[in-house]
Amino acid sequence: MMKQVPDENILLFKSCLVSVEYPGIESSTKFVFDKIGIDYDISDKQTCCTGLGHYSDVFDQFTTTAIGARNFKVASNLNRPNLVMMCATCYAINKKVANILNKKDDVRDKVNEVFDKSELSYLKYESGDVDSSENIFHVVDILYNKRDEISKNIKYDLSGYKIATHHGCHYCKVHYDDTIGGVRDPNIIDDIIEACGCKTVGWYDHKRQTCGSGFRQRYSNKDMSMEVTEDKLYSIKEDGVEILVHLCPNCHVQFDRYQNLISKKCGEEFNTIHLNVAQFVAIAMGGDFDEVIGAKAHTVPIDSVINDLREVD
Repeated sequence: MMKQVPDENILLFKSCLVSVEYPGIESSTKFVFDKIGIDYDISDKQTCCTGLGHYSDVFDQFTTTAIGARNFKVASNLNRPNLVMMCATCYAINKKVANILNKKDDVRDKVNEVFDKSELSYLKYESGDVDSSENIFHVVDILYNKRDEISKNIKYDLSGYKIATHHGCHYCKVHYDDTIGGVRDPNIIDDIIEACGCKTVGWYDHKRQTCGSGFRQRYSNKDMSMEVTEDKLYSIKEDGVEILVHLCPNCHVQFDRYQNLISKKCGEEFNTIHLNVAQFVAIAMGGDFDEVIGAKAHTVPIDSVINDLREVD
């Protein structure tokens, strides 16, 4: 039985990587949400989930948990109990934080003690304030649940392109019970793309393979990190993939920012462009390439592949 996915009372959770690297992901998400009737808000009071810092051992688990508790209260105070993530890392971290706060009384008490000592008692977390399965979602969950509405709002036909998907470890490989569309052969993005009137290549060699970033691995073991990314690029090249669609901005960085560097290193030309799933849907719905899609933030030019949009019949 598919989990209940909300379409109202949503706090769209801002992402550091989205804001800094690909702001078009956020504007595309808003554009699509507005088109398909999603009730959402964004708050300037919400802070970073600590993602990159947490997985690089800059923020310990307790600090991450306290910050999560604070962000949950921000959502609660806005009467937006449903938190929807644009980033797979925000998704995984916030689910873990909610589980810790609900199940570990000693940690919750210590977090609340910090709030009390800081004269921030209004931020105190009570067990059950946020349910990791019922209140924390990824944008793909919302889009998947609204596939029929997406289909009604398609303006451009993108079916002529060879499309593959990359689902991201922190969506598919952490909270298995909450993952829609399978974990061994993940298909949630494929199904969303199908709602846009397109077919993907489906399964391909290395579909489940990590992007290679591994957070700290990109910096501490860069050669290994790039080799993993190179393997994936070769895999999609063999299938003639023109567009790789992601759900995680960190994966997006790994492929889009480093594709040209890897190409120079190995002497192989890779011509795939990289889009977040919200950007793909927004393009199909007629979103402006600059104001909505944020095309100028991409290293591999989007118009190197998508350069002749044709309206649907």
